[in-house]
Amino acid sequence: MKIAVCVKQVPEAQHKRLDPETKRLDRSGEGALNAFDANAIEEALKLKDGGGEGEVVLVSLGPEKAIDALRKGLAMGADRAVLVADDAATGSDLLATSRVLAKALERENADLVLFGQQSADSDGAVLWAAVADRLRRPVVSQAAELSVADGKVRVKRQTEFGYDVIEAPLPAVVAVSDAINEPRYPSLKGIMGAKKKPQETLTAADVGVDASDVGENGSATVVYALGEPPARGDVQKLEDDGSAAEKIVEFLAGKRLV
Repeated sequence: MKIAVCVKQVPEAQHKRLDPETKRLDRSGEGALNAFDANAIEEALKLKDGGGEGEVVLVSLGPEKAIDALRKGLAMGADRAVLVADDAATGSDLLATSRVLAKALERENADLVLFGQQSADSDGAVLWAAVADRLRRPVVSQAAELSVADGKVRVKRQTEFGYDVIEAPLPAVVAVSDAINEPRYPSLKGIMGAKKKPQETLTAADVGVDASDVGENGSATVVYALGEPPARGDVQKLEDDGSAAEKIVEFLAGKRLV
């Protein structure tokens, strides 16, 4: 069975910053593999190990330096990586990104496509649905358990009311939650071997997408302006020297709240 895992490089910084010039997320710093995608890679490797054969392919859209993040997935055990890196794709929104990923996945013709539930930089949690729609494949999200047998994928889906069990025919798209597994740590041997595994870098044209259909030109989302959040009201900071409780009561009494 061939499994494609869509992964993303996200900014490593804890406090993310919007660039006032481009009105986009500042990605100039260090990047890392999206943590949610590590769960998808782990699940793909478990399915491959359970079946005894197959291939796990990482597919991504991003800058050329994103290959470093993909190498973590290769170090975990994925077989090869495909990165679509094209300057024309800079600023692609959900629609433009899904267009490129769908075309890249069509080239791979995988039996199963896995996504992490969301990305740590935008938390959109809808890209997998957009890609599945373009591929015209069934999609299941919030997978807490996953198995494949008899040409079907069986998913235990986590919901706010409990769990649903859903079956879908292959080929299919599944977005896994971070509750599905605990991603393995790459071994030293895996890290060293990752550099030797096939790593293909393509342009948008290579996967059959015109430059006008990606980036800001191919996006339906427009950011008109950025603004500072509204100022908070008056704030009083108390240092607890043993009298903080009394001061809080006095403050509330002054506001006629007690």
